Amino acid sequence: MKRSFLLLTCIVTGCLCGCSKLEVQPSESDLVFNDLASVWDEAMPLGNASVGELVWQKGDNLRLSLDRIDLWDMRPIEAFKGEDYTFEWVKNQVRKGDYDPVVDKFEKKAYLAAPSKIPGAALEIDISSWGPVKENRLYLDNALCEVLWENGASMKTFVQADGDVGWMVFENVPESFDIQLVPPEYQVKGAEEAGLGSSSLALLGYPQGEVKREGNRVTYHQQGWKDYFYDVAVDWKRAGGKVIAVWSVTSSISGKKAASEVDKALAEGPKKAYKRHMGYWEPYWEGSSVNVPDATIQHQYDREMYKFGSATRKDSYPISLQSVWTADDGFLPPWKGDYHNDLNTQLSYWPAYIGNHLDEGLGYLNTLWNQVGKYKEFTKKFFGKEGLAAPGYCTLEGDAMSGWVQYGFSPTTSAWLGQHFYLHWKYSADNEFLKERAYPFLRDVALFLEQETEVKPDGTRTFEYSSSPEINDNRIDAFFPVITNYDLALTKFAFTAAAEMADSLGLVDDSARWKKDGGQLPYYAIDEDGGLSIAPGKSYDLSHRHFSHAMAIHPLGLLDIHNGPKEKTIIDATLERLHANGPDWWCGYSYSWLANMEARAAHGEEAAEALRTFAECFVLRNSFHANGDQTKSGKSQFTYRPFTLEGNFAYASGLQEMLLQSQSGVIEVFPAIPKDWKNVSFNRLRAMGAFIVSAELKDGKVVSLNVYSEKGGTLKILSPIDGTVITRQTRPGETVRII
Repeated sequence: MKRSFLLLTCIVTGCLCGCSKLEVQPSESDLVFNDLASVWDEAMPLGNASVGELVWQKGDNLRLSLDRIDLWDMRPIEAFKGEDYTFEWVKNQVRKGDYDPVVDKFEKKAYLAAPSKIPGAALEIDISSWGPVKENRLYLDNALCEVLWENGASMKTFVQADGDVGWMVFENVPESFDIQLVPPEYQVKGAEEAGLGSSSLALLGYPQGEVKREGNRVTYHQQGWKDYFYDVAVDWKRAGGKVIAVWSVTSSISGKKAASEVDKALAEGPKKAYKRHMGYWEPYWEGSSVNVPDATIQHQYDREMYKFGSATRKDSYPISLQSVWTADDGFLPPWKGDYHNDLNTQLSYWPAYIGNHLDEGLGYLNTLWNQVGKYKEFTKKFFGKEGLAAPGYCTLEGDAMSGWVQYGFSPTTSAWLGQHFYLHWKYSADNEFLKERAYPFLRDVALFLEQETEVKPDGTRTFEYSSSPEINDNRIDAFFPVITNYDLALTKFAFTAAAEMADSLGLVDDSARWKKDGGQLPYYAIDEDGGLSIAPGKSYDLSHRHFSHAMAIHPLGLLDIHNGPKEKTIIDATLERLHANGPDWWCGYSYSWLANMEARAAHGEEAAEALRTFAECFVLRNSFHANGDQTKSGKSQFTYRPFTLEGNFAYASGLQEMLLQSQSGVIEVFPAIPKDWKNVSFNRLRAMGAFIVSAELKDGKVVSLNVYSEKGGTLKILSPIDGTVITRQTRPGETVRII
């Protein structure tokens, strides 16, 4: 999507709160409708990784659902306090063939209303007299939603990119205009379980918070579990024929006061706030861009990158299942809106790397790093080992949550988390980050895996029990007595990455240690067709949403077509088996993940088809990933619609992988595009080694290829003219023109 930004200028002056003229720049990928959504999960999403807003209509009211990332009930799980809260106890139950106590402890007794993400509140404006909506548009470039009514009324709203507030500017609204603050209902008679991992808010047991009003100011204070609380405030003023309103949501964790944030914002005015807002979004969009000839894929990509910029910042908490767009339906969010480290958090950050948004990715890594101490305590308590093992399902603060123990308490989860430290290092070439954070994290993961695995008499390293998300669900046969390809690939990666990092740091003894450990691991289990199986003796003979058996292909890249015909054969056979078994029990994120794998296999048509299917069948009208096939056209037997974000962001990564790859050590442009994509370009995508690449394909030929060397070093790039590898020594800040 080509962008040209407008200078934010003042046209209307003399307003009480400063100029309220908010200039916008339309793009072809904007979300545009002639009505307001009638349900929360189809609303227009706005956010800044700390607070979020959903714009929709409920009955006769314009409704803005407000959220904050740290709105959490983090009460401890009593079932996790016993002496039997250990992996050894779990394994002993498996040895005895008595699995019911495990299900009882880790799922039934532990799966309560809390801990959980919780919603904020909503603002409502009576629009019953305003008539039909003329246009409802989300300007992606400006992260601003504008609603126009046929009677001339209008609203522009944005969540300020750098604060804890949201803005609304109304024009041509009646004198009776008013804003109501609608709190969640925490006291509901006859509350019952709602299914799909959701529960009535009443089950939290909170006293109903109090809404107070003084003139145009409305505040709401909600007491949560123990000493936790959060506050919501909104205030508005009439100024120069307009209504200018500001809202804020703060929590006891944030240390801020919502009313104070509103006061500061109103004193500053929307002009300055919007300028700072665009001070984030303009550089964000300039970070990278792509242009492909498939409009469906292009539009969805731009919308994913918009949501990525709305959901993460360098200093933010990570992206949870729904980020700052918690369900506004009277229930806790699907799967309690937690941090699923068995897939969801990891996929959500894939577009940070090639997409050249490493700062946004640091929101994930900084939180993981800050929680290392807690992970080590968990490792010591639950596994009885040194090193680092993080929970597979956890709260905002990194504490374990309930769920299927095979995956929520998998020994290899932290290796997948560690890959993000590795990727940040590889794409940034930041050796200080390597020394201070990346290697220490992977070293501790490797240390734990070294202890948790055992070496058999034949010299092979393995686990006593292994698993593969989410094969065999929460049954005893989900514990395999042989190492699965999932656990094997992650353990191989941990030892391999730790050794590579140690080599880079000159830690000879460490490197030798991890290479020895990795060398004791077996080769992957291969099925009768030559592809990856789930485990030795267990072929991938089913349709399943989680491609856990294929981790070695992507995201880990341990198997790569550039490594020779043997690995290419395994990759192709694995993908063929996936297609042969069909997508009956895939989710939307399965298609996004498939696109990444097909791209790694240089299957351009198949990658594009997977992306197209995702965009056409698995997203709601506002671009949210809804897990199930919304068209009911046979793309999946799942036809439900719980909203989660990992499918959205893995989608963006899939297109990036089609356009640029460097995991082999050689940069390659357009490695996996369909044959009929004759005109394609991208600007400022990032390759490993801190190389920023821009390229254009015109009429089927590469006519431009430039590389900016951020840190200097050896550049290796595949010539699109003759297929040879071009090698150049580059200086920091040097631009190399290949074509």
